Amino acid sequence: MQLKRTCRNVSVSILALFLGSLALPSAAQIPSVDLRNTHTPDVKTHVAVPHFENLSSWEARKKHLRDQVLSAGGLYSMPQKTPLHPQIFDRIEGDGYTIEKVLIETMPGYYLGGNLYRPKDGKQKHPAVLNPHGHWQYGRLENQPLYSGESFGVTLAQLGFVVFAYDMVGYTDTIQTPHDFANPARQLWSFTPLGLQLWNSTRGLDFLSALSDVDAQQIGMAGASGGGTQTFLLTAIDDRIQFAAPVNMVSAMMQGGDVCENAPGLRVGTNNVEIAAMFAPKPMLLVSATGDWTQNVPREEFPAIQAIYDLYGKRDDVEVVQIHENHNFNQASREAVYRFFAKRVLKRSDAASIVEKPMKAHKLQEMMATSARPLPANALSFEGVFDQWRLMGQDALKSASPGVKRTALTLALGVQWPDRVLSEQKGRELTLGRPGAGDRVSATYIPGRGTPAIVVDPAGAHAALSSETARTLLAAHRPILLLNVFQTSTAVANRDRSGAYFVTYNVSDDQARIQDIATAISFLEKSGAGVRLLDVYGTDRAALWSLLAVAASPYQINLHVQDRDLNVSDAELSTAFSLPGLNRAGGIAGARQLLPGAMRPRD
Repeated sequence: MQLKRTCRNVSVSILALFLGSLALPSAAQIPSVDLRNTHTPDVKTHVAVPHFENLSSWEARKKHLRDQVLSAGGLYSMPQKTPLHPQIFDRIEGDGYTIEKVLIETMPGYYLGGNLYRPKDGKQKHPAVLNPHGHWQYGRLENQPLYSGESFGVTLAQLGFVVFAYDMVGYTDTIQTPHDFANPARQLWSFTPLGLQLWNSTRGLDFLSALSDVDAQQIGMAGASGGGTQTFLLTAIDDRIQFAAPVNMVSAMMQGGDVCENAPGLRVGTNNVEIAAMFAPKPMLLVSATGDWTQNVPREEFPAIQAIYDLYGKRDDVEVVQIHENHNFNQASREAVYRFFAKRVLKRSDAASIVEKPMKAHKLQEMMATSARPLPANALSFEGVFDQWRLMGQDALKSASPGVKRTALTLALGVQWPDRVLSEQKGRELTLGRPGAGDRVSATYIPGRGTPAIVVDPAGAHAALSSETARTLLAAHRPILLLNVFQTSTAVANRDRSGAYFVTYNVSDDQARIQDIATAISFLEKSGAGVRLLDVYGTDRAALWSLLAVAASPYQINLHVQDRDLNVSDAELSTAFSLPGLNRAGGIAGARQLLPGAMRPRD
């Protein structure tokens, strides 16, 4: 943004007049308590289903959600894809199908295992299905009344589909990491089971698309339970999937209880129903059960998703079926998927009569890729996989534009830059809030002349007012805004953080503090008083909050902090702060490079 230095001559009378003009219409819109403290959703919070009046508003929302899912998965910006070096071996011949073992190298030294089911029909090209599994003991090879992975693959192959059934992390052949390895230090790099599985899904799709007997324009996806979560997460970020069936997972009353279904930032302000709806207008079948958290789907979630399809004029391209059973991917549920895919993809007029033939499952050793051969010699240890993930993310950012880097940081922080900021003023006391957000930012405003300054102290506005920085600014008769950012000073309040996967559904305290600084910046920038140049001062811990807010800002801002306050190690970032995804988005060094104005030692 090009700036005019005349901004420094903004008078306090104009700014004060603006503050007063906002107070009356906005007073009723800022809540008496900060909803970030009182509304802390978790896995089992019954969420509101999405509703949109028009297609343009939905498409804008969909674009943001796609970026949010990518960021939560550690895939914004998307890393470079390396050769898969696929190994396909040990063919099993069956009645109208074959099964083969598969290993693919989804990143250098890291291997994903699976099975490839193929039709024996003599055709050169086939539609294909990507098939992730849920949290059954034997994963993709589970075979019992409530789930049979092999039956699903075999039947689809007999119908004419190529199927790639692949592992969750830490299951069966994909064993270079445990299934649960999330902790704050790894979350700094967005290295989570969810992120690694989402990456594996994209690479599994790459593998399937490249097979000579697959029609790359006709690839779908189906998975149950945790595999259902993987299904709608991949369809949210990858347009190559053309038809889908998430089974027993799309729900407004439960969002997924496993670590691989939760990552920081994933469902802040959103939920699985909205994420699944992103697949519209492509054909999708919602399979639900009467005995689990999808019990309300025909009456609640399905109509909401169908309303999204309506925006495209495609309401009939989403269907629902409900099976009278507990949580499952049993034969009845599988047959619902066969029939939907046969009708929509194969255009079979007899699709409704398709049934699964009885079969005897093979032994685990006959199906596992690593049962008779070890992983390749370059297979990494767990720490090696983590190192490779970090390197992959760093390389992705190196080649990114400043705009992409700033977006990556903004997404990781969960920061919004509101077009309008609500305000209430009583004397020097000012309260700010974002329309519809339910937040409440208290501050002290002292009028003056010249460039406005925002001062942030970890002990709050009163401590900031007593600082040498404030005294210097007051002596120069500068207008200053002193913030009580989230959970500091008068903003301290009870906040229940006990819910499972808290930062999947809520911003952390530190993210909220950065948002409050961003809200204050937006308020002054949108003040209508001609303010376009700001100074932000941060002390002690608030130096990092201020740096990150200013680095993510679209405005021209001068930052005033002490270098020593930004000398924060990764160990301290993962213990004294809660900023998941920060290092994946460039870290402190990357934020400093993004500063839109000057960074000066604090006065």
